[in-house]
Amino acid sequence: MKKVGILSMQRICNHGSFLQAYGLKKLIEELGCHAEFVDYHPGSCLVNNGEKKGFLRKLEKASEAFGYNAPFREKIRYIRYKKNYAENYYPMLGIADHMNYSPELDMLVIGSDEVFNCVQSNTNVGFSPELFGVGNHARRLISYAASFGNTSLQKLQKYQVRDEVAAYLKEFDALSVRDENSCIITKALTGNEPFCHFDPVLVYDFMGKCSQIPLSVGESDYLLLYGYAGRFSREECDCIRRYADSRGLKIYCIGGVQGCCDKFIDCDPFTVIAYFKNADCIVTDTFHGSILSVITHSQFISVVRNSSCGNSEKLADLMNRLELSGRIADNMNDIDKLMAGMIDYDAADRIIERERRRSRDYLKEQIDCAV
Repeated sequence: MKKVGILSMQRICNHGSFLQAYGLKKLIEELGCHAEFVDYHPGSCLVNNGEKKGFLRKLEKASEAFGYNAPFREKIRYIRYKKNYAENYYPMLGIADHMNYSPELDMLVIGSDEVFNCVQSNTNVGFSPELFGVGNHARRLISYAASFGNTSLQKLQKYQVRDEVAAYLKEFDALSVRDENSCIITKALTGNEPFCHFDPVLVYDFMGKCSQIPLSVGESDYLLLYGYAGRFSREECDCIRRYADSRGLKIYCIGGVQGCCDKFIDCDPFTVIAYFKNADCIVTDTFHGSILSVITHSQFISVVRNSSCGNSEKLADLMNRLELSGRIADNMNDIDKLMAGMIDYDAADRIIERERRRSRDYLKEQIDCAV
């Protein structure tokens, strides 16, 4: 049995990072391999926004949460969720407390998630050459659905790492990315067109194969608001509140607490999927929130943001590839109109099925070449 490592964002405490890691692990295991997660050492941040490290970062984030415009009780729920996330959910991925650096492997897969997003201020990641394969002990090195996030060619040039990143990418045996921005960067730096594949949360058939997803959540009549804590503005929250009240819906928040939150839901990542499935409607401004809406065939809208913390590079690309660009909301004033339009998932389902075959073929071919 071949031994395959996955170097990803599996220790980042959010549901999307968990589910993409779980999905990729299951895809590799279905191809007859032993899969294990590999860790990296965070690098220095190219962008210095004064963010703290380690315990000080956690303390800073907890203090920040108290400043959010949200009910106090729900802020406490959110802080507890973040505090206990690793202990509660890492074991579900098979992640131990001790770090697994550079093990001997038949193949190392880097991805998915924003593993190539090296121009950022997150001290949990920074610019880590290990996320580009440096120092690995694998016979074969590939990426799968890797993303540069909002790192661009211009940023790589500005921070004087373009040539370094290009040299790292040229050492890969195969390169797969998940969005147009990452395709553009990879081609420019290597001279070769990379493969482009969907995120594992779309490619692994969670709804058909994952028995850990409960059928119901014991809740009804709710709008699910899924986004990073505090990222929905007061004005956006007012629009969402008016829409929910007009339809007699409670507002449940997952992932982060928001100003219009009636209840913050602290649950495991598989139950998150059930909350998506059972929601009356969903508002999200995240990549994986949009994917979870799609795989559960939910009524949803996605907010594409162009600010520095934005998601436009990956989210707009995803919605266009799924032929669901009509679900993009430029602002919350459009919520009534967008939610009124029912979604025909037939085209998206056909695209997803085709891309699932392409992804499995790619992974199988790379595994077969790992000798």
